[in-house]
Amino acid sequence: MSSPRTIAHDSFSLERTYPASPERVFAAWASQSAKSQWFGEDDENTEEHTLDFRVGGREHVSGKVPNGPTFELDAIYQDIVENERAVWSYDIHLDGRRISVSLASIEIFPAPGGATLVMTEHGAFLDGLDTNAQREEGTTQLLDKLGEHLAATA
Repeated sequence: MSSPRTIAHDSFSLERTYPASPERVFAAWASQSAKSQWFGEDDENTEEHTLDFRVGGREHVSGKVPNGPTFELDAIYQDIVENERAVWSYDIHLDGRRISVSLASIEIFPAPGGATLVMTEHGAFLDGLDTNAQREEGTTQLLDKLGEHLAATA
């Protein structure tokens, strides 16, 4: 007997203000060498990270959680306005099984002493294998790592 197939639709939005220019915040997403320092290949769990940051370009991240599942993230960049925004769609697989499909965006605005980033994600979480709360928690951690990266490279 197979388990029931379900989709849970949900979304979240997170806002951070960083002591860095909008150009530096954007570059942290757009450059593979910068992005890998806070997202991807410099993480001990990541085995592969490729980034082609352009409209129609793709990003791929894969690896294995210690004593846990393998994971893959595959994204396609749908819209990019330099230093202002990016929109991408992506799916995540654990042990070869798709657990979610999402549409995500970042918006970057000048702020006193730096830049404000707003990240919004709309997800379809599949078969109870992932949740909006788990995704929001992981994204919160990534945006914190981005802040640490921006502070360390100031």
